[in-house]
Amino acid sequence: MDLEVVEQVARLDDWLAEGGVVVLSGAGLSTDSGIPDYRGPSGSARRNAPMTYQAFTGDPLARRRYWARSHLGWRTIGLARPNEGHRAVARWQRAGLLHGVITQNVDGLHQAAGARDVVELHGNLARVTCLGCGALTPRADLETRLTAANPAFTAVAAAVNADGDVELAEAELDGFTVVDCAACGGLLKPDVVYFGETVPADRVSRAFDLVAGARTLLVLGSSLTVMSGRRFVLRAVKQGVRVAIVNRGVTRGEPYADLMIDAPLGVVLPNLAAETDVYRLLPQ
Repeated sequence: MDLEVVEQVARLDDWLAEGGVVVLSGAGLSTDSGIPDYRGPSGSARRNAPMTYQAFTGDPLARRRYWARSHLGWRTIGLARPNEGHRAVARWQRAGLLHGVITQNVDGLHQAAGARDVVELHGNLARVTCLGCGALTPRADLETRLTAANPAFTAVAAAVNADGDVELAEAELDGFTVVDCAACGGLLKPDVVYFGETVPADRVSRAFDLVAGARTLLVLGSSLTVMSGRRFVLRAVKQGVRVAIVNRGVTRGEPYADLMIDAPLGVVLPNLAAETDVYRLLPQ
């Protein structure tokens, strides 16, 4: 780290040591776990538009296309493991420094690292919901059923996106079979918020409450391009909560930030954890 970043990290260390920090994480926190970012340095331009709720529910061909691509993408998302950034956040929480954790990610890596009571704004790919009976089932169960229903499906993904979707040639989709709810025959959907859906009001309310009770809102790995995440920065500013951002590249939250650190999270967060003595205070 250069001298400016070292000084910025030291300042953030002081804020973290005061406690009352709410973490708001984005896709950039998971890139070191092998999951690409949407817009940051590790992201790539996707040819396919993200799936919308309207297309998924109203177009059987779009639904088959999504499940074929997501079936391949789960091989990356499902095998991903927490990185040092996720572990640092979990250790801060265990040390009593955090007021809460809010994530825009759908990979479940905060919880896998040991974080508790995470507000998952956009849901979690590890769960599947039935749009008919409302049953929630593990994604692993669905993957077993999809594999059994498609023994000849040997397509290879060209690229994986942060939402678990992949880039795949249209010809590779021929013959892919979608399975429905084993209980009622209804449509199955990942338990995530698609474009065209709104984040459940109770999640938004809970996240706003966390921000309202914070000393610092710490944004990790988010460009804050969409209002789904940026609204919490705006609320923090309105309520006099200071805002710190650690992110690679441009972020729309920079005009509102009291502290902006443009550096790799995989370098900053372990150093920050060491600076706050979290690693020495807790069992390794």
